[in-house]
Amino acid sequence: MISRPRPLAPLLLLLLLPLLLLLTLSAIGPAPARAQMGDAGKNEDPVFKEFKGVSIGTPMDEARKKLGSPTDKGDSQDFYVFSDDETAQVFYDSGKKVSAVAVVYTGGKNVPTAQAVFGKEVAPKPDGSQFLRVLYPKVNYWVSYSRTAGDTPVTSIMMQRK
Repeated sequence: MISRPRPLAPLLLLLLLPLLLLLTLSAIGPAPARAQMGDAGKNEDPVFKEFKGVSIGTPMDEARKKLGSPTDKGDSQDFYVFSDDETAQVFYDSGKKVSAVAVVYTGGKNVPTAQAVFGKEVAPKPDGSQFLRVLYPKVNYWVSYSRTAGDTPVTSIMMQRK
């Protein structure tokens, strides 16, 4: 059987996704900074509730049915490459239910805007990048949106149980 070489972009994303998630999480900062970045969800339900039908609390088997076969499958997380421009990581708790979903878009089309994720505009920083994290106590999870500046921005959207 002859094996084809894998496209380079998905492999790079596989290697870079943990770094992007780390950068996103480190941008959140200490507790006082978090409060400044989004008290908007105090009495609200999130607009961004699911990714391709998978939400926080979805059983592992159901998540895999909805998302298809993962590129990398594990007991606590799965990694998906949907295209050169879209990847996702799904994390599972000890009860085998989704505890977090992280989606990364690298340029491309059909990238959700902050408006689509939060139901309101998020002011860009002076360099053109955007970041917002909102805690939704009613559903016990938070949603973050991070978009880099530049002609080919990287956008990451994450929802995670608190």
